[in-house]
Amino acid sequence: MSSQTWWYTARAGGIVAWALASLAVIGGLQLSTRLLKKPAPNWVLDVHRFLGGLSVAFLAVHLVGIAADQFVGFGPEDFIVPFASSYKPAAVGLGVVAMYFLLAIEITSLAMRKLPRSTWHAVHLTSYVVFVVATVHGLTAGTDRHNVVFQWACLLTATVVLMMTLVRIWSPRRAARSASRTAANAP
Repeated sequence: MSSQTWWYTARAGGIVAWALASLAVIGGLQLSTRLLKKPAPNWVLDVHRFLGGLSVAFLAVHLVGIAADQFVGFGPEDFIVPFASSYKPAAVGLGVVAMYFLLAIEITSLAMRKLPRSTWHAVHLTSYVVFVVATVHGLTAGTDRHNVVFQWACLLTATVVLMMTLVRIWSPRRAARSASRTAANAP
């Protein structure tokens, strides 16, 4: 094996985990946007869930690649304790924070039927935190931070997430729309 294999594994795992988590956020926004006239097909929710789970799997690939790569020499505390790393402590610390939030989202999603909806929803809203913090982590800790393609991917993805979030916030609520239709149809 090449001495750089683990470095490439860590880079690829991190970028793919970020991309999958970003797509999961965009899919979640698509599902929750109040402009949808009818419920989305079940397969859209399945894809959203699959992307979330797959992002956790690629996070594991990222972590294994970092642990196996001896260039920086991360220890267990660097993976567990936010901001404990001697290598770019702020940037790596943000990655640890994003990891904890991503794991919390995935665990509560798997246990969704056993949790109060308000608890699940509150934890699920932290997907915004994961998106922002993981994006900043990739742009500050990652070796691809100077890659123009990666920078543009981050900018375009952030723009899509922001626009979809604004649509979700500013669009009329479904219940309000249904009530106004009912009132309009009343004699």
